[in-house]
Amino acid sequence: MTHVKSEIASQPECWRLAAKLADSPGLPARGERVAVVGCGTSWFMSMAYASLRELAGEGETDAFQASEFPRGRRYDRVVAITRSGTTTEIIELLDALDGRSPTTVLTADAGQPAAALATDAIVLDFADEQSVVQTRFATSALALLRAHLGEDIDPVAADAEVAVRLPLPVHPALAEQITFLGRGWTVGLAHEAALKCREAAAYWAESYPAMDYRHGPISIAGPRRVVWAFGEIPPGLADDVEATGASFVHSRHHGGYAALGSWCGGRAPLDPMADLVLAQRVAVLLATAQGLDPDHPRHLTRSVVLG
Repeated sequence: MTHVKSEIASQPECWRLAAKLADSPGLPARGERVAVVGCGTSWFMSMAYASLRELAGEGETDAFQASEFPRGRRYDRVVAITRSGTTTEIIELLDALDGRSPTTVLTADAGQPAAALATDAIVLDFADEQSVVQTRFATSALALLRAHLGEDIDPVAADAEVAVRLPLPVHPALAEQITFLGRGWTVGLAHEAALKCREAAAYWAESYPAMDYRHGPISIAGPRRVVWAFGEIPPGLADDVEATGASFVHSRHHGGYAALGSWCGGRAPLDPMADLVLAQRVAVLLATAQGLDPDHPRHLTRSVVLG
């Protein structure tokens, strides 16, 4: 078994452990103006959290790729998500913010520079990974942040326990391309799902806000292509996708998952974060079906450290 496959399967327990850290010092207080930063997968988790925090009425929250953070702005707190704690863009930003804004780092390694540079560090070492591809660390960070917003993570983790066992809704022999869609906080999850397919399997995957999909991207939809939506979907979207000949995958559609010809219905819709677990599993299958090693994708390392 690959490392990433076992790490994906371990997510339900990791999320429950992460939720226990919801009262950690340094997490944003209600009413604070907050920026959340990350790179790659961590940026997409930042996007999801920023949307959820505003939806919860906790305060204005922006998400940025760390290199694109607007350093002229003032925030009450900056939260950085970094598995390795060594990523160049994160380290440079934390160093630049020293003394200007309180900073909180969510990391898997307390011994690396990010934790030392931050005002507060929350360590999720139980969710660290051997695979280069991030899965459980990123989702555990999001589980922690959701718990801090007052969400009950137990049913989310229970959904993830289902997701690690469900038949997959996409088969490599039947699909040549996937587009992932989301709305609100699930836009970040859609971006992350597409990234997993590109990273692990060098597979053609795209991602968009669901409402923007019909403003151009739907033009690539067709037979042997898949559109996979997270969370709530716009009215009529499923019909528009199916009219192109593409397969539409959504946990609420027809009462279950359309698995390109087979059905896995008869259950309540999954929490979108558990739905992401299914997409992670698909990415691994797409990789192994091509003889690729999903633990060690080409051109990638555990952390981007620039000279």
